[in-house]
Amino acid sequence: MSYTTQMDAAAQGILTEQMRAVAEKEGMDPQLLMKRVASGRIAIPANKNHTSLVPEGIGEGMKTKINVNLGVSKDCCNMDAELEKVKEAINLKAEAIMDLSSYGKTGEFRRRLIEMSSASIGTVPVYDAVGFYDKDLADITADEFIRVFEQHARDGVDFMTVHAGINQSTAATFARNGRKLNIVSRGGSLIYAWMQLKNAENPFYERFDELLDICEKYDVTLSLGDACRPGCIADSTDASQIHELMTLGELTKRAWARHVQVMIEGPGHMRLNEVAANVQLEKRLCHGAPFYVLGPLVTDIAPGYDHITSAIGGAVAGMAGADFLCYVTPAEHLRLPTYDDMREGIFAAKIAAHAADLAKGVDDGKRDDAMADARRALNWEKMFELAIDPEKARRYRKESFPEDSSTCTMCGKMCSVRNMNSVMEGKDVNII
Repeated sequence: MSYTTQMDAAAQGILTEQMRAVAEKEGMDPQLLMKRVASGRIAIPANKNHTSLVPEGIGEGMKTKINVNLGVSKDCCNMDAELEKVKEAINLKAEAIMDLSSYGKTGEFRRRLIEMSSASIGTVPVYDAVGFYDKDLADITADEFIRVFEQHARDGVDFMTVHAGINQSTAATFARNGRKLNIVSRGGSLIYAWMQLKNAENPFYERFDELLDICEKYDVTLSLGDACRPGCIADSTDASQIHELMTLGELTKRAWARHVQVMIEGPGHMRLNEVAANVQLEKRLCHGAPFYVLGPLVTDIAPGYDHITSAIGGAVAGMAGADFLCYVTPAEHLRLPTYDDMREGIFAAKIAAHAADLAKGVDDGKRDDAMADARRALNWEKMFELAIDPEKARRYRKESFPEDSSTCTMCGKMCSVRNMNSVMEGKDVNII
């Protein structure tokens, strides 16, 4: 192979198999796609060892993609149940799955996941380190963190979250300024705690070049994590968040110099009026790198409904230029998501992504037009076929069947579509 990564291939003018597949799927000129991959504005996560992958492009001019978080924890460690969720996430066409497993010997689960998944796979190696080594956090060495990262790359992980931006300088900014909710990123809090316990620099920052060696070898995309993302709207767009973002911008340039692909992870909780500005800030400070957002969640008071608060923020973020939405389920802040929670989260994220794509003009709206045509024709089967969740639409229809089979039980014979069709065709309108 005459190139190391997708970015390296693009810089050499080599149109890879993965680039061809993405260009065809997105309807983008392959030469334009190659130019944007070479510049870092589009990432194609595609580990050389992930042989079942169907590649996706994330970034400028691409449709907004969604990620599904799965994985086992100490309190919920049923691997088979999680793999059933994986199968459904793939069936529902999620473009990426992140294995956030944080308990036990998770290598078996990760390898089974990679083997079966056509979606790109992401991980957060720092989560795995405690279980992998069966040690308390303070007993893990910097070398051991790097070795876990390398093992994930060897296994075939396409993109990895590393919280490299929370270095000693960022930590000092956090300590000086304080927060209402401190650090809510699980990986970020673990790295911060490790630095405090060891009185040492973050190994993912200090030894960043070693990570780049590994990424270059396996073509792993770095997802530079937002350790200081706000966990409540009171903490949004504060000094800690912005300091870290500036550091991530510097790391992005270092990665690109080695032709390692990069995505930037972003907030978090924030008021709706701050969402677009945060996207613009990331794009400026991180040089146009693809932006991967958790939500954003636009209010703090909706436990049980955070898939909705996330979809609101995600749609606005996507419209403003965010490229990749991490789904949020109704179980956020409450428990490990169930199978049904996962489905609800996926559909909420897909709706947000589609709404954003319509606004950005990367979706031509033909599916929406076809739905309008089906509704005008009162063609229920076509409506179900076009629906983002056909199963739920059919179930709702079957649960409440109207007197006039062409209508629904909301309006019955007062159905505006039915009656306007009759009027426009010169027929009588029979309501009684």
